[in-house]
Amino acid sequence: MTVRTVHQAAARALRTFLWPVLLPVQFALLLFTFRLGRLRAARARGDRGAISIELALAIIALVFVAGAVAAAMYILKDKVVKKVEQDPNAPGGAAGGGAGAGGAAGAGGSTS
Repeated sequence: MTVRTVHQAAARALRTFLWPVLLPVQFALLLFTFRLGRLRAARARGDRGAISIELALAIIALVFVAGAVAAAMYILKDKVVKKVEQDPNAPGGAAGGGAGAGGAAGAGGSTS
């Protein structure tokens, strides 16, 4: 495989699997930057009530971004685990190839 085909495959996987998960993250980041802009404007006006409200809303948007990133990582983990379980050649896969490849079965055994 060339570097170009690997890059194309990775881009295809990103579009197929991660795009539906990353779209809400992009929206939340846009919301977060919008709230920070309003916070700066309220600070320039000296409006303390608006500062606290905008700061609270910005923190809520940031927590949403963190949750969306965690969800994306969890979904990606599930897909990788399924793929490893289906691949018999992968270490720890369906055929149990992990023990035969220098695993714990003889790595530092004791002599009797």
